[in-house]
Amino acid sequence: MELKELYQEIILDHAKNPRNKGKCEGYNHDAKAHNPLCGDKVHIFLKLDDQNISGLSFEGEGCAISLASASILTDTLKGKDLQFSKKVTDDFLKMLKNKTKITVNSLSEDQITTISSLSGVQEFPMRIKCATMAWHPLLSALEKKN
Repeated sequence: MELKELYQEIILDHAKNPRNKGKCEGYNHDAKAHNPLCGDKVHIFLKLDDQNISGLSFEGEGCAISLASASILTDTLKGKDLQFSKKVTDDFLKMLKNKTKITVNSLSEDQITTISSLSGVQEFPMRIKCATMAWHPLLSALEKKN
């Protein structure tokens, strides 16, 4: 199977069977994003215990890319510490903006492949917003003080 086909398969799987969809129990941080141009919406729910993301989920509607990206985000970062999550998020956003590779070496090969599946949107600048829409409110939710 070619890499492009694998990436498409990963995106379709996450879009059709999103992980961590719904409000996570006991969330204490949240943030929303909305793209009025296409109608995509995402709401990130985060349970932050000290420096660890013990709960992470989303609600939303939109295209396959925005839903898959939110699913991949929650699947990758749930249970991780704050500093690691910020680094992965920064790496992901740089990957899409600068066409770089994921550099976080503590991710598994499967996780890197899954996150990198969204790199195909680089060929379609209007779709970059779809792929990044869940990641920006995650950063906002991480910064909120409760």
